[in-house]
Amino acid sequence: MASEKILNEKKEIVSEIIDNIKNSESVILFQYQGLTVAEMMELRNKLNAVSSKVRVYKNTLLKRALDELNINMDDFLAGPNAILFGETLLEPIKIIAEYAKDHEKLNIRVGIISGDVAGLDVIKEYASIPSREGLLTMLSAGMIQYVRDLSISLNLYAEKLEGKE
Repeated sequence: MASEKILNEKKEIVSEIIDNIKNSESVILFQYQGLTVAEMMELRNKLNAVSSKVRVYKNTLLKRALDELNINMDDFLAGPNAILFGETLLEPIKIIAEYAKDHEKLNIRVGIISGDVAGLDVIKEYASIPSREGLLTMLSAGMIQYVRDLSISLNLYAEKLEGKE
């Protein structure tokens, strides 16, 4: 039978997983088998830049934490998995999706987005959304078009009035 110290350590790890899931806007479970240590460090560094972190836990401890949160991801808890905890919604998803395109050994399996389980298709949709800066640029370009059209119209009207005199 496991000692009291080991049981307490496992309880602490389960509690840590639960806290990380609750405090994250995006959680992605992925397989990393076949990536080199340097590739994993590169991924971690990119994710650290957007306040995200990658952890590797035993699947049994991860399952216990998910069971306590009433989240069913049992179909995906086989084999070596890593879990990404993102404080923001889009940036970590975009980074890991882009990294998965460049590294075929990284396999995104499932995610938890804003508390709901999300399949691979939903994760890919989120990854395709432009960044906040891109959306603001698109909005301002759309708004400036109306101002430009108004200025052209006013200029043409002014030229028409000058021609009548």
